[in-house]
Amino acid sequence: MVFTRCYIGLGSNLQNPEAQIDQALNALALVPDSRLTAVSSLYRSAPLGPSDQPDYLNAVAMFDTRLAALALLDALQAIEQQQGRVRERHWGPRTIDLDLLLYGAEQIDLPRLQVPHPQMLLRSFVLVPLVELAPELRLPDGSGLQQALLDGDRTGLVKLRPLRLS
Repeated sequence: MVFTRCYIGLGSNLQNPEAQIDQALNALALVPDSRLTAVSSLYRSAPLGPSDQPDYLNAVAMFDTRLAALALLDALQAIEQQQGRVRERHWGPRTIDLDLLLYGAEQIDLPRLQVPHPQMLLRSFVLVPLVELAPELRLPDGSGLQQALLDGDRTGLVKLRPLRLS
């Protein structure tokens, strides 16, 4: 079975967010039948939604997998649970958030999973690190990311430092 190239968004704003992202990257590297191939720089962004929470740290990982999309989603949600993710309110604070942004060239519309991630082109904290990793990437509909990047609002997005795979 061939590998599918995926992109995973990572975000955290609780319990030492930088350590949470490092821990999630280490866990991603251990997902069976998969390999973590690259990771963007680390970015800081203002919270989306309720403003009574700390800023987020964000990154995007390039990930190759033989898992089916829903099996990968299950693996991502298991990592979130292992790191103490609690879903108390929509867009609320979290220890770790792992979003499956793209799964190869597939378009998926299921109750549990929508790919491409329906909000990714509107979120600079996803789009900027994604373009950093894959500037020539094409979405399943054939469109590129460059125009969305030019049109996007980067207010409050700060590049902190490169991340390294261990």
